[in-house]
Amino acid sequence: MPYSLHRTAAPPAAALALLLVAIPARGADGLDLRRVLLSTGGVGYFEYEATVSGDATLTLDVRRDQVDDVLKSIVVYDDAGGVGTIALPGEAPLAQAFRELPFDAAALESPAALLTALRGAEVRVTGAREVTGRLLSVNEDTVELPDGRGTLTRHRITLMTAAGLRQLVLEDTESLRFADPALQAQVDGALAALAEHGGRERRRLSIRTTGGDAPRTVRVGYVVEAPLWKTSYRLTLPPEGDGAGALQGWAVLENMSGVDWNAVDLTVVSGSPVTFRQALYESYYVDRPEVPVEVPGRVLPSPDEGAVPMAAVPQRAKGGAADEADAARSSMMRAGPRAESMPPAPAPAPSQPAALTTAEARDAATQVVFRYPQPVTVAAGQSLMLPVVARPVPAAAVGLYRPDTHARHPLAAVRVANDTGSGLPPGVLTLYERGGADAAVAYVGDARLSAMPAGEERLLSFALDRTVTVDRADRPSRTLTRAAIVDGVLTLTVEERQTTTYTIAAAAGAPRTVIVEHPRRPGWDLAEPAGPEPAVTADSYRLPVSVAAGGTASLTVVLRHPRVERVALIDLVPEQVAAYADAEALAPPLREALDRVAALRSTLADRQRRIAEVEREQVDVLKDQERLRTNLAALPRDSDLYRRTLDKMGEQETRLESLTAGLADARREAEAARRALADFVRGLNL
Repeated sequence: MPYSLHRTAAPPAAALALLLVAIPARGADGLDLRRVLLSTGGVGYFEYEATVSGDATLTLDVRRDQVDDVLKSIVVYDDAGGVGTIALPGEAPLAQAFRELPFDAAALESPAALLTALRGAEVRVTGAREVTGRLLSVNEDTVELPDGRGTLTRHRITLMTAAGLRQLVLEDTESLRFADPALQAQVDGALAALAEHGGRERRRLSIRTTGGDAPRTVRVGYVVEAPLWKTSYRLTLPPEGDGAGALQGWAVLENMSGVDWNAVDLTVVSGSPVTFRQALYESYYVDRPEVPVEVPGRVLPSPDEGAVPMAAVPQRAKGGAADEADAARSSMMRAGPRAESMPPAPAPAPSQPAALTTAEARDAATQVVFRYPQPVTVAAGQSLMLPVVARPVPAAAVGLYRPDTHARHPLAAVRVANDTGSGLPPGVLTLYERGGADAAVAYVGDARLSAMPAGEERLLSFALDRTVTVDRADRPSRTLTRAAIVDGVLTLTVEERQTTTYTIAAAAGAPRTVIVEHPRRPGWDLAEPAGPEPAVTADSYRLPVSVAAGGTASLTVVLRHPRVERVALIDLVPEQVAAYADAEALAPPLREALDRVAALRSTLADRQRRIAEVEREQVDVLKDQERLRTNLAALPRDSDLYRRTLDKMGEQETRLESLTAGLADARREAEAARRALADFVRGLNL
């Protein structure tokens, strides 16, 4: 059974070493990799086993870049024992090891660097001279070698001793030790930390288990990032193209875990699990506000966050138990054509592909699981192919016409049914075809297989079939199917149609079955061909057409889209009303009513035109009067022209009075025509 785990805070390297030594490791045989599960989610589950007795500490090395995933997913199974803690070094174990030391890791790059970092420390030097003193400086000296043989670099140490300053050459000393045992221990511990963690990209987990003295099996598993395993298929078709196709499926995987897989129980899983990473191995610190240093007289009260009456504070329960949640998995519902609709698979013909030892397949709730019946060995960094399926499947050769792929020729395709009893993962597929009596096999093309649940069919297109030609013609139309008038509103039901005719011609040799994928349109229905509902994809109808060898066949597809239009009759001009009245779908009473509306609308239009004419004439008279007034102002009052202009002004004034009276009559007539039209339209309910 799995136990809850507790991750201990990562101690410094030296403390961690002491911790591991203090825990007894009785009966620990070591963790060996036993099970590997690879998922198409881009992760892998790795499970280790060990036989232990009593309390034991098991160690497991993982790559540094996998630690976040391990901390997120590690689980321990121990039916007869328990788990105490799981410890591992901190994210930066070297930085942690040097955190409390008076020098850093760079000081251990050379003796001179270490001595420089520890200036002031007391050292004991033995050699030609024995000297004890405190480090003052380390200086580099470069001297010329005799006879021009180059240079020699040496380091001169200066010590402050009881007798004063003493100098010696570091390279001439036999030994140099720090007089302070604690400092010497720190140097030794730092070197040990470098030996354990320096340049290492792995982290060691220490798993403390508890239990009785009887031997028991402990399993440790975790999920980490892994290369995506792929699927590739081979389908060998019979000579006639219909019947049983020999299907082989292979899983292609890589061992990039950094360790060898020796006789592991291997499982591959196809599905779409939710996977993510979280940076659990990084150290996060809470931002804290900075407050001033307290001095006498300064008061810094904490902010008040409100209060509630004591009686209103809920009391903490003293006991209780969590309700156990019931887990249930619903069966997967399969949709699509039934495998029984395919031709029955005949007995295998000669030259069938070789028999394969395939994985044991089963459908889980959201994925397909393939478990290999034999142990699998894969060296680190190596790739492997393992069979997941090998059996005959129903197959039939068809043509698949997709206008967006090729406008003139269909694709050669094979219709395959999955009657294997479990789903098939997506992958690429290579098609072969067996010959006649000589049983020769020929490559015919590649196809792509999408995820295929048990009981479904797929059309696998693998080549362009130039022996079949398709001609396509489109013809849109618009038909009025119904009309009604209610409260003066004309409601029209219009049916838009898109008629497409496919003419398919096949070459001599063999009959063809061509599946035409006709595009679907949102809001449009399939009116033709009539009969059983065709198979549909997300964006097309699949309509089969049988074509005789060397013959021609046609397919007419009609999509219809009903649409309702509403117009107010009173707002239409006579020509629009007449156009609606000419529709053949109108009933005689409705046509007569529209004719009457057109006549009334024409009368109203005549009255409105008369009003416009009178108004234009009024404007002309007013402009002429303005001209005459200007002339009168410029003419002498006793001139003949002045008198004639004045007479003309009188005539224009008389005409203006007549137009004003006529405009009033025209407006009354127009208003009467408008009322007559409105009254008639309001009374229409046909």
